[in-house]
Amino acid sequence: MHDGYLSAVAADLLATDPRLRDLDVEVRFDGGVAHLTGDVADDDQLQRVREALGRLAGVHGVWDRVRVAGRNPVILDIGCGECPQYPGNIGLDQRPGKAVSVVADLRNGLPVRDGSADQIFAVHVLEHLTDYLKLLDECHRVLRPGGVLHVLSPWWRHVNAVADPTHLRFFDLQTIKGICQQPAPAGRWYPQHASCDGATVFADLVAARAADPEPDPQHLARFFD
Repeated sequence: MHDGYLSAVAADLLATDPRLRDLDVEVRFDGGVAHLTGDVADDDQLQRVREALGRLAGVHGVWDRVRVAGRNPVILDIGCGECPQYPGNIGLDQRPGKAVSVVADLRNGLPVRDGSADQIFAVHVLEHLTDYLKLLDECHRVLRPGGVLHVLSPWWRHVNAVADPTHLRFFDLQTIKGICQQPAPAGRWYPQHASCDGATVFADLVAARAADPEPDPQHLARFFD
C-alpha cells in the first residue's frame, strides 16, 4: 500500500514539477526504494530526479537504470550470489553462479579498472567483512566521479543482524555518517540519501572528487541527527 502511495506521489511530482516534467523517466517503488528507468540528456538531469525523489517522506533509497545521453549505465553488483538487483548488472562473487560474471574474493579488492562503473550495489555484503572500509575504498576507485554506491545492511537492533553467524559487523545510520566523515586519504563519500526502516540500513553514497566541498552540515543533519 505504501509503495502504491509513493508511486502515485512520485508520478505527480514528475508530471507537474517544471524542473522534471519534460524528462523521459518513470518510477516505481518496492519496499520504499524508488526504481527509475528512462532516458536523460546528461548527469545533471539524472541527479535532479534522484534528489527530488529522495526528498519524499518514506523513501529509503533511489536506484536507477537510466540511460544518460543514450548510454546504458555500467552497474556492478558485488556479492550478488544468484540475485542481482537488476538484470544486466555485472555480478561479482567469490563463488560461480548464473548471475556471476566475475569470480573474485571481495576481501582482495575488485578486479575492475579505475573509474569504469556508474553504480555499484553492495546489498547485504559489508556486514560479512572484517575490513569493509578497504572494500569501500575499492568501490570509490572503481566508480567514476559522481558514481553512486548503493548499500543495504541489517540494522544492528534487528534480529536479522545477529541471526546470521557470518555477520561480522553491525550497521546504523551513524555508521554511514562515520563512513562519510572518514579522513584523507580514504576516498570521500557524499551521502545522497540514507535511511532505516527498522530492519535495514539504506545508503546511496556518491563518490566525491578531491576538489568537492565537504557535505553541508544541514544536509548531514537531514539523515543523521
